[in-house]
Amino acid sequence: MGAFKFIKTTIKDLYIIEPTVFGDNRGYFMESYNKKDFNAFGLNMNFVQDNESKSKKGVLRGMHFQTEFPQGKLVRVTEGVVFDVAVDLRKDSPTYKMWEGVTLSAENKKQFYIPEGFAHGFLVLSETATFNYKCTNFYMPEYDSGFIWNDIDINIKWPINKVTRVMVSEKDNNQKTFKEIEGSL
Repeated sequence: MGAFKFIKTTIKDLYIIEPTVFGDNRGYFMESYNKKDFNAFGLNMNFVQDNESKSKKGVLRGMHFQTEFPQGKLVRVTEGVVFDVAVDLRKDSPTYKMWEGVTLSAENKKQFYIPEGFAHGFLVLSETATFNYKCTNFYMPEYDSGFIWNDIDINIKWPINKVTRVMVSEKDNNQKTFKEIEGSL
């Protein structure tokens, strides 16, 4: 048995990944990534950049993507709890404009693999959360794009009832609707 359980979602190429965790009264050990195991499953990504953010409860970051040099992301939470979301932006995909969400936490240790061609965002459900992601391409601000987190056409079911208030950056609050950016995809 490999060190990971790869769980298919309703959207092709989008996976929830559960690592094997070895624990005892001293703590635990787990692999968060192993190129051989991922390749054996058909996930042949090459990571070039690791990122980390820390956010307060109610912070919502998203929905982000790059119009050129898209980034695939392997994301996980090392402190706290977030609701993580990916939206399929691949126009030739049968799941184009569909979204998938998963709760990631330091406790459940689940990861979410979001391939190139998806928008990504998350909402912090715990007092704070530390969010880590490995990226298949470098961040390039000149190609940074997104759409508004509460877009009515995409209709993400954010668990906003679990936070007192949603806090969004000025940049994310001023994003266009999906319809307004769809032509540039």
